[in-house]
Amino acid sequence: MWTLVGVAILGLSFITSASAAPPADEPAWAFGFRVAEGAPGADTLQATQPAPDDGTLQHVPGSSAAFTVTQIRDAADWFPGDHPQMPDVVAHGRKPDIRPFALCHYPNGKGRSENAGVSGLPYAYFVRTLADFRNGARKSTDSRKANTTWMIGFAKAMTDEEIKACAEYFGAIEWTPWIRVVEAEMVPKTRIVNGLFLALPGDGKEPIGDRIIEVPENAEVTEVLRDPHAGFVAYVPVGSVRKGEALVMKGGDGKTTACGVCHGPDLLGLGPVPGIAGRSPSYVVRQLFDMQQGSRSGIWTDLMKPVVAKLTSDDMLAIAAYTASRPVHATNKRELATAGK
Repeated sequence: MWTLVGVAILGLSFITSASAAPPADEPAWAFGFRVAEGAPGADTLQATQPAPDDGTLQHVPGSSAAFTVTQIRDAADWFPGDHPQMPDVVAHGRKPDIRPFALCHYPNGKGRSENAGVSGLPYAYFVRTLADFRNGARKSTDSRKANTTWMIGFAKAMTDEEIKACAEYFGAIEWTPWIRVVEAEMVPKTRIVNGLFLALPGDGKEPIGDRIIEVPENAEVTEVLRDPHAGFVAYVPVGSVRKGEALVMKGGDGKTTACGVCHGPDLLGLGPVPGIAGRSPSYVVRQLFDMQQGSRSGIWTDLMKPVVAKLTSDDMLAIAAYTASRPVHATNKRELATAGK
C-alpha cells in the first residue's frame, strides 16, 4: 500500500508533453531522474492511480493529530503550532485551478528535494518568482519535471492578493536546519517516486558517481505521511564540499562570482536576494542549470547569467554541496517578509 500511495499521493499524472532534449551534460539527478531526457535508458514515465483509502487513521511522531490518507493528500497540518494562521490559498488552494501550497511545500514551507523550500524567502523575491512563472520567464530545462508545469498553471490562476498572502505567510517563517550533508563514496540504492529519491529498504549500496543523492531521513513518514518535521540527508561526493567552498567563497579564481557578494557573507540572504545556506542541493543545481540554459530568465536572473556561464555540472554540484552544508542561524533575524511593499 505504501508504495502505491506514495507514487500517486498528489493524485496527478507525472507525464508531460515531449520537447527538445536538453544538453547531454544535464544533471538528471537534480531533476529527479537517473538519465537525462532523450538519452539512452531515460526513465519511462507511467501514470498511476491513488491507492484506495480504507479510513485508517495515520500518525507521525510528536503530533497528537490523526489523519486518513485522503486527508493527508488534502494537505493535512500535523503541527499547527509551528506557523502563523495559513491563508486559505496555502491551506486549501482554490479548486480546480490551484492545489494547496501546504501540500507540496508543507505548512511550514520546508518543501522537499523535488520542489522547493519557500519559508524565509524575501517578500519581493517570492512575488517576482510567481510573476516569472506567470509570464513564461521560468520553466524547467527538462520537460519531464511535471511539478514545474503545475506551478506555472497555479501562478497564472492566482490573484495578486493570493500571491501577496503567500509571500507574507512563508516569508514570516524562518528557515531552520532541514538537510544533513554527508560526503560518501557509496550511497543507498534508491527508487524514484514523482521526482523524489527514496532509499530502498535494506543495506544495498551503490557508487555515488557524479551525483548528489538527496533522500528523506525516513522514507515512509516523508512520502506517505508528509511529515514536515522529517528532514533530509544529502549524500555528496567526497571532496565536493571543499571544492564548492572555493567556488562559493572566492569565485574559483575567476570562474564565477563569489556568492556572498549578493547572497550575503553568511549566505543567509541580503535584502531581496534569497538565502542559499542549508537549502536543498538538488533545487540549487536545478536553478543554476536552468539559468545557464536560459530556461529561467527575468530581471533578477539576468544578473546570474555571467555567474553561471562558465560553470560545469560538476561545479554546480560542488557549489550546492557546500551551500547545503552551511549552518542556518535561526536567531539571525532578517528583514520582515513584508519589507519593501
